[in-house]
Formats: sequence, C-alpha cells, structure tokens
Amino acid sequence: MTKSHASAAQPSTPPAEPGETGCAGGLTVLDPPPDLPGPTDAPDGGADGPAAPSTTVQDRLAGRLSDITSLYEHTERLARARGTTATLDAVLASGAALLGADRGVLVTLLPGGGTGQPVGLGLDRASLGALETVPTEQSLLARLLSEHDRPEQLHSADLADDPAVGARLRELAVHLGLGGAYGLPLATVEDGPLAAAVWFYDRPAQPTDCQRELARHYCEIAAPLLAKQLEAERTLRTTEALRRGLLPDHLPQTPGLRLAARLVPAGLDRSSGSDWYDAIPLPDGTVGLTVGSVSGDGPGAGPGSAPGAAAAMGRIRAALRAYAVLEGEDPVSVLGDLELLLKTTEPTRTATAVYAWIEPEDRRITLAGAGHCPPVLVGRHGAEFVETSLSAPLGMLACWEAPGVELTAGRGDTLLLYTEGLARRCGPTLHAGQANLRRAAADAPRDVRIDPERLCAHLLAVCPAPDASPATDDLMLLAARFE
Repeated sequence: MTKSHASAAQPSTPPAEPGETGCAGGLTVLDPPPDLPGPTDAPDGGADGPAAPSTTVQDRLAGRLSDITSLYEHTERLARARGTTATLDAVLASGAALLGADRGVLVTLLPGGGTGQPVGLGLDRASLGALETVPTEQSLLARLLSEHDRPEQLHSADLADDPAVGARLRELAVHLGLGGAYGLPLATVEDGPLAAAVWFYDRPAQPTDCQRELARHYCEIAAPLLAKQLEAERTLRTTEALRRGLLPDHLPQTPGLRLAARLVPAGLDRSSGSDWYDAIPLPDGTVGLTVGSVSGDGPGAGPGSAPGAAAAMGRIRAALRAYAVLEGEDPVSVLGDLELLLKTTEPTRTATAVYAWIEPEDRRITLAGAGHCPPVLVGRHGAEFVETSLSAPLGMLACWEAPGVELTAGRGDTLLLYTEGLARRCGPTLHAGQANLRRAAADAPRDVRIDPERLCAHLLAVCPAPDASPATDDLMLLAARFE
C-alpha cells in the first residue's frame, strides 16, 4: 500500500494517451494554457511548415477542456444533491466516474468519534458488512480519517497481492473480487476529516495521474458542501430529539383503560406546525386525553416557523396539563383557559385541539373540540364520528366558546383522537381523509380492533400518503380502549 503526502513524490503511472478519458494529454487541469505556436513558429520559419507540434498542443488543449467540463458536470450534480444521503451517493458515483473505478465505499466521521454506516456503490449490504470486519489498523478508511498523519491519498494496484495490505483485507479482496483501490479523505481546514472514500477496480489497476488529480479536485470541492450537510443533519437530529422530549415518554396505566399512541413527525425543514398528544392521570382516578396542533407564526406561516411552533407546542401542552388537573372534568373550561393563554402569550399563533375527560369505570366520555377533527368511536359493529360542535381554532376569534359533548362507550369500544395530518394522509381532501380513516377503523379485523397498539399500527399502514411528496404535517394518533 502506497501512502502519498504533499511533500512526497507521486508514484509513477503509465503515461496517458492524448484524448484518453479523464486525461488532458499530459496537462493538469490547473496548468496555464501553453503558448500556441503561430505560423512563423514552424521549424522552417515558414507558414507552410510541419503542423505536428501545433496539432499536438491543440489536442492537449482539447483534452484539458474535456477534463474541466467533466469536473464541472460532476460538481454541478453534487451541488444539486439534497440531503446528506444524496450528497454521499453523488460523491461515490462521481468519484468512480472520474477514476474509471467500478465500486466504492464511503463512511462519515461521527462527532464523538467512530464512523457512521458505510455507503456503498456496487457493493451490497453483505459486502459492506464484510468490509467493516477489517481491523482498524488495516482499514484504509480509518487511515484516511486519522486526525494526525492523515495521508493525502492511498492506493494499491492489487489489494490481494499487496504485502502492505493486512491479511484480512487481502482475504476480502479475493472473496469480493476487488482488484486495485484508490482512496481519498474529505476534509476541510476548519472541520478536519469529515469522511473517507475508497474506490475499487474489478481487476488489478491504478488510476492515471490525470484521473487522480481530477478526483482530488472534486473531493476538495465536495468537502465543504458535505460539511454543511452534516452540520444541518446534526442540528435537525438535535432539534427533533428536543421536540420529542416535549411529548410524553410513556402513557399512564389506568384500570379499565388501555392506551396507545403513534407519532410520525414531519421534518422541521418541511413542517409548518407541531402536534401534541397527552394522557393525564387526574387525582380522582379519571383521565384527561388530548391531541392538538400549533401552527407556525400565525395563519399562512411557512416551514421556517416550525421550530418556533414546536417550542410553543411544549409550552401549550404544559399549560393544558395544569388546566386539566384544576378543572379536567369540564373540557370547555380547559380549552377556554387555553384560549386565553394563547392570546396572552402566543398572540401570533393558532391551535386546534380536542380534550376528552374519561371516567374509565363508568366508560363516560365528556369532550370538547376547537377547530379539530372529530374523534372516532370504534365499537363492535363499526366506527362512528363523535361530532363536536363546529368551532374555530383557538386564537382565531375574539372569544372562543363551544358546548361540550357527553356519551357513554360500550365495553371494548375504542376512542380514537387524531390530528389533521393523519386525516390528510388518508385522502385527497380533509373530509375524504376523515371518512377513509373511519372506514379503515371499522373494517379492521377483530383481533386488531381489540388491541389499541395494533389498531394504531393498522391505521398508519392502510392510510398511505396520496402521493410520494414528503409529509408536511405530523401524523398523530391516540387510542383509548375501554376494558
């Protein structure tokens, strides 16, 4: 295995022919263009002298232009990549094209040390898993990710027959049919090593000097773009973790009532709001159930307001828990207090909500809604909407007010509370989605209907998104079954 440093001489490679793919006829892509000979520069001093030198220079210039065009096309494709996964795939594919390689593997360096899951090109999951068994001291990727003494490149003409390669890597080269290999780090001065990629040939081979140079320039361009993608991904993961931390980490166990919940959050880069759910055990043995949704910075707010909406959701849910403990048996009062709080402390936001007060022993339900989707009561013979009075979302009118609804559930019935995102996922319109959700609950097999956990999973599975576009709304579902 050969290791190259900035000060070390590059290993010799066969000279590339003019016009060879990925090579500029001996010129590097950063060389200044040579002086073109004019008619008087011919060896005999005449305009009609031999044309061979001029033709050779023109061929080299044409090759150089081809190299620059190829590099531009690949970096343009990289710039169009959206998300870390697409960026890593682009790096692997473009690197292979520039090097004339057949396969490749790339890993990213995690902030706390260690590496992420490997990304492969032309390598299946089993092959990637096998490469992960290479000891660190033999790993080409580990050497390229080293904080100190990091090589500028690593290459081997034949992995299976290279004495500098460890025994395990030579064994895998034979098993996986890997010939030559060429690896590069992706690093920046500010961030240090970010990722490492190794490309493989299916036969003993090495890239030409020109191919190496193109690949190095490409990785120098890709590294800062990858740094931004990784930083954005880490920020998003942190925010999502904090967002989930604003919701219950478990549901209470109450005699006579079985609870289950599902949350599929939309990414904060696409979402325009934030949903909540909660199950609140009250001092008298009853339970308060609630789901709701907070919009961004007011009507028409866009995705950029989603983090703020998530923070507001946490504050509103905490306040609702307090109101439930104080006057949970009166859902209208609970939502009325929440309305006053919203107008006082969150004047640019709106929220939809439903709150249900449950007496498990008597199976009594008292609930009220504010601009929210009607709950569904799933019974032995089907499923029906629990129609709440039409009312505006909280924060929309000068004074919110709506009557409550009372009903008694049968033994074995399940009350479903859900948010608008789930209904819209189930149909082309909100109304159609609600109808499809009710029908899916009614048609669920009996063994599914009697288990709230399985019922939640079933409803998410049978209500696919109407198209393949990314979700812009959270999917929220809370199920309560009366035993």
